[in-house]
Amino acid sequence: MSIRNVAIIAHVDHGKTTLVDALLRQSKTKLSKAQDARETIMDSNDLERERGITIFSKNASVEWSSSASSDAKAMADKDATADKTKINIIDTPGHADFGGEVERVLKLADGCLLLVDAKEGPMPQTRFVLKKALQMGHKIIVVINKIDKPGARPNWVLDKTFDLFMELGASDETAEFPVIYASAKQGKADLQPNLEKMTDITPVFETILKFIPEPKVDPNAPLQILITTITGDNFKGRIATGRIYNGVIKTGQDVAHINREGKITKCRIMALMTFFGLERIEVQEAVAGDVVAIAGIADINIGETIADLNNPIALPLLNVEEPTVKMTFCVNDSPFAGKEGQYSTSRQIRERLHKELETDMALKVEDSQDGGQDYGLAGWIVSGRGELHLAILIERLRREGYELQVSRPQVIIKEINGQKMTPYEQVFIEVPEAHSGVVIQKLGSRHGEMREMRSENGIVFLEFIIPTRGLFGFRTEFLTDTKGLGIINTIFYEYMPDPANWREREQGSLVAHETGVSNLYGLLNIQDRGQLFIGPAVQVYKGQVVGQNARSEDIRVNVCKEKQLSNMRSKGDGKAEHFNSPKIMGLEDALEYIGDDELVEITPKNVRIRKVILDENDAKRKARGM
Repeated sequence: MSIRNVAIIAHVDHGKTTLVDALLRQSKTKLSKAQDARETIMDSNDLERERGITIFSKNASVEWSSSASSDAKAMADKDATADKTKINIIDTPGHADFGGEVERVLKLADGCLLLVDAKEGPMPQTRFVLKKALQMGHKIIVVINKIDKPGARPNWVLDKTFDLFMELGASDETAEFPVIYASAKQGKADLQPNLEKMTDITPVFETILKFIPEPKVDPNAPLQILITTITGDNFKGRIATGRIYNGVIKTGQDVAHINREGKITKCRIMALMTFFGLERIEVQEAVAGDVVAIAGIADINIGETIADLNNPIALPLLNVEEPTVKMTFCVNDSPFAGKEGQYSTSRQIRERLHKELETDMALKVEDSQDGGQDYGLAGWIVSGRGELHLAILIERLRREGYELQVSRPQVIIKEINGQKMTPYEQVFIEVPEAHSGVVIQKLGSRHGEMREMRSENGIVFLEFIIPTRGLFGFRTEFLTDTKGLGIINTIFYEYMPDPANWREREQGSLVAHETGVSNLYGLLNIQDRGQLFIGPAVQVYKGQVVGQNARSEDIRVNVCKEKQLSNMRSKGDGKAEHFNSPKIMGLEDALEYIGDDELVEITPKNVRIRKVILDENDAKRKARGM
């Protein structure tokens, strides 16, 4: 059986996962009832389904006969005599913050399906993933997806995609890429952009077999496997997934494990698995070119090599771009500490963070005695590719039962040629004309430099270069200013000098004066001071941030104040007052809001904002340097 290894790459929400679903279903791949019932089969993680984006790369495989027609009966016939090809499919994340995941799993592939939205055309992450694929020398098949979308313009998108190939320095041969037009949602594709004439997804399979090369491997050479993904299993322990570059591997075989420092250790393969559909199936043997999962090597990590025991030759290590944003993680020491989480000790949090390093190469964790701040917080400085990258990690921790605190996100400063440099982002925005002015004004105030502006059919397209720090807290403002109609995408640009003169948050915080339960009477008394974050009957503690002040300074408020009763006045006396709905702060809202003297307390049940120093007098003494 011949093999093809294909990665699905695209900008976020251009239809990668939907296309993979169509390929799985139309190849008659056997699915479980739970998998078959899901709208997006590959997005098995709760966070992925909630956000509608792919966060973790996934492996699947289908079998396709080159002589089979689109006739479903012929494809389903197990006794068909036609030669079959195993197509290993790698579904990759499309968001820039998970670029580290994309970089390593592309090592599994020999070619890529590049999906481009038939209306939007190439977007920032399209450029990023295509650049990586071209650097690796992969053969590219362009799939112009969503041709059933209102306003679809496939010819324009094809021209823009070709321009992108040229900008990225593609060779003449690479730029002569095959093109498929598709509606992954309907499970249809063709070589011409005519939806009415499309019947099924067969043209995608046929184009893969025709243009994606078989793996260039030698089954007779010494064994070499590059590990790209690590997962955990309750029964098998650590499972390493990678591609066999050379040789043959068997269950029970003794192999050499070469770690990142070059140290060689003898190990035994306890279980060998390959992918069939979405499942890992145990096999006795696998040959060069296939993607396999291996159990039995307890300390193996991403980027390391499994090699022939008698002739161990290491493959090149995986290099991933450096993180640009950091955040301090620390043990929860609020008055409510330990009440809502299952894991809250420093040992438990530290072990969990270091465990994450095993599966996420784009993440860095450093122990810190001062938490990276001036407040004496011991903790861990966690660095990632962006705010979303770190927010997803935090959300996963809280769902697993962890309780912790995190500081305000900060950019990572680099010293280049003796000068301090800060990361910059390339920002691409689509916004209705009526809202473009406020967006331009706000990005300008955040040291953004406009590079391009054009208007099409009432939509303004903007391109800015802006310091990463300038984007902190902007996404929420952007959605508000554009009434949810704007689209913003970012991608790392380069390190440049810091523009300085940063404007800090213009509003202060409303801080709880005492510990207790919030009361409607107390909330009514202070709601005119700003925007509340809590409603009545909420447990609060002294020093907890309960709202945003309309003015620049912090102010202590009593949200627990109750109405005093007497024989002359009852509880129901007085004019009824309207209580404004509070702004409930989610995790990402809280991370964007907090200042340097604030923390976000995260538990499985709640997200709270608090002052680092809870007592007002202690905070004042700290401010005076006492």
